[in-house]
Amino acid sequence: MAEMNNIVSGANIHISDQRKIVSISNDSNCETLTSGGDENMVDNIKEAGGWFAEHCPIWPGQAHYIKVEKVLFEGKSKYQRMMVFLSSGYGKVFVLDGALQLTEKDECSYQEMMTHLPLCSIPAPNKVLLIGGGDGGILREISRHNSVHHIDICEIDTVLIDVYKEFFPDIAIGYDDPRVTLHVQDGPEHELLDSPFFKLAAKALRPGGVMCIQAESLWYQPFDIEQLISSFRHIFKGSISYAWTIVPTYPSGVIGFLLCSTEGPYVDFKVPVNPIDPDQISGVAKQPLKFYNSEVHSAAFCLPTFAKKTMDLNV
Repeated sequence: MAEMNNIVSGANIHISDQRKIVSISNDSNCETLTSGGDENMVDNIKEAGGWFAEHCPIWPGQAHYIKVEKVLFEGKSKYQRMMVFLSSGYGKVFVLDGALQLTEKDECSYQEMMTHLPLCSIPAPNKVLLIGGGDGGILREISRHNSVHHIDICEIDTVLIDVYKEFFPDIAIGYDDPRVTLHVQDGPEHELLDSPFFKLAAKALRPGGVMCIQAESLWYQPFDIEQLISSFRHIFKGSISYAWTIVPTYPSGVIGFLLCSTEGPYVDFKVPVNPIDPDQISGVAKQPLKFYNSEVHSAAFCLPTFAKKTMDLNV
């Protein structure tokens, strides 16, 4: 494998099938990709009066409700169930196996931060590997970096990609970048903490290369973040930082990111040495940045007191 400057994991690090819909609109105009014995996500809870919510043991004692105006699509691929609905407050919403994945209103805060925190922390990144992120939003954001000349994305489900392209064209536009190469391949389902994934990632990165993964929420951590930080120190041998951003439709309202670099040129993730103009339209994106800027970049690494006490990030 050619050495990479950057690896971004657009999928949750914690693999779980326990997130569920507990309510949904009883107005549905749905298409179906496959038929079978599975109950669809709409018919499960027609009595809910037009609201969508999800609950999960990972985030105990809460459920986030979103008003549904119209269900635009429901279907099932070989791997997962999907639904797209129009909400009253967040635009179109994509749901995967009962778990809300993104909304048109707040996807920018996740996609932009997941991409530009690592890419703006190193000078002139030129090769990027994206694992997951099938909606295409991170691809859209990577395209803003002119120094990047090759982008690989690994996904398991072409049906998911097609649904995003149909219903979220301004997000899936990332696939229009000629620098993008899509690799579709299934893999075994396992907890990443117990797999050789990170060692392989470190081996694929150049000296001073960086990796960014989603690291859930400061408030609800379904995995041991301290254990992960300790493991990364031994595997990547460079700098490690934790950042977070605001995503209103994500449980607890925030999503965290864990960034690390391999041994080599020192990377200070808090300082955007490769800044991007938030007012410029570049790459395949049709609009300038909505959320990210250099000030937000640095501020994202400021942790509340309780998090600083539990995360030993001194390297």
